[in-house]
Amino acid sequence: MDKQQHGQSAERIAEQVLVQAGLQIYARNFRSRYGEIDLIARDPRTWVFCEVRLRRSRRWGGAAESITRFKQQRIVATAVYFLKTHSEAPCRFDVLLLEALDIDHVEWIKDAFRP
Repeated sequence: MDKQQHGQSAERIAEQVLVQAGLQIYARNFRSRYGEIDLIARDPRTWVFCEVRLRRSRRWGGAAESITRFKQQRIVATAVYFLKTHSEAPCRFDVLLLEALDIDHVEWIKDAFRP
């Protein structure tokens, strides 16, 4: 399995976690000229913009450390674009971290960062 396939598998696992928690998936790999959001979900009253990170090695830091301030800014800019073309509602930015492709070992950080 190559890096892209691992990433897709991680996103599918993250999606399962969100759905099991009662969220509805609205979009996958939403792209704009500003960047990409892995998963966009809907809590009853809130848009949830999700970044999924898989790090199988801690050699260069864990999954959480890979979400830099620059990456956060790109996610926020893409979310703003999304909200302009959809209903504006409260939103939050969640991160789902995986150290392995295993649904039982997903760390879900709700409201992980703010714009």
